[in-house]
Amino acid sequence: MRYKILEILEKNGRLDYKQIAAMLGLDENDVRNEILAMEEEGIILQYGALINWDKAGKNDLVTALIDVRVTPQRDVGFDELAAKIYKYPEVKSVFLMSGTYDFSVQTVGKSLKEVAEFVHKKLAIIEGVQSTTTHFVLKKYKVADVILEDDEKDRRQVIIP
Repeated sequence: MRYKILEILEKNGRLDYKQIAAMLGLDENDVRNEILAMEEEGIILQYGALINWDKAGKNDLVTALIDVRVTPQRDVGFDELAAKIYKYPEVKSVFLMSGTYDFSVQTVGKSLKEVAEFVHKKLAIIEGVQSTTTHFVLKKYKVADVILEDDEKDRRQVIIP
């Protein structure tokens, strides 16, 4: 039951207990209790909306993905370095990665310069950071399993007699 509730909430966090119960054929009180328990346990962390800021008219933000190579610290590994990085308000996500780089950091700024300043004034100077490579996002097509712009529209040429 938990996984089914989580899958539903992940797709649409606006549904209420009654709607979820109806979708799953369960009792509303059971669904309510299960959701409250998952919130208490830290399984459900927050509810939010996925916003296409370009369509909302706020397309002046710059998103960057930064590859970070670090030297893990004795007894704490990567966790302490990750905590130093994710505490910055500019940082939206931090992932420990396999491969060439250790962390992938997503950040958002008002300009390319602002992101660059974050990298060289804050991120790169953290003890243990060996190198960074910054990739600027040019266009977003799909975020959190949602297609932002459907380019599958009918592309046949209109013929007017």
